[in-house]
Amino acid sequence: MPGHNETERFEEGKENSHLATDSKDQRSIANRLGAEERKEEGHDDTLETRQTKEDPTLPARAHGNKPSRGAEIDAEIQAEEEEMLSKKKGNNMPGKKN
Repeated sequence: MPGHNETERFEEGKENSHLATDSKDQRSIANRLGAEERKEEGHDDTLETRQTKEDPTLPARAHGNKPSRGAEIDAEIQAEEEEMLSKKKGNNMPGKKN
């Protein structure tokens, strides 16, 4: 029955039909809040995006190119910030005597 199958597909809805920015979307506030929290935590990031956040020079090197100067600067800043954070964490350990 071709007509019966079409009505079932119509009732299913479309994949990815909810847009987070759609003001007429009828999702509950709790569902919208949950989606925003997942987005902020980085659960929506693809593998490539997560790797790029860890190493800004990775995309260029993966394609056999020299990273741009901006990507190199980003990597340097990221390394400096990680070093500063590790020093701060090491100095403020509870129970540690100076």
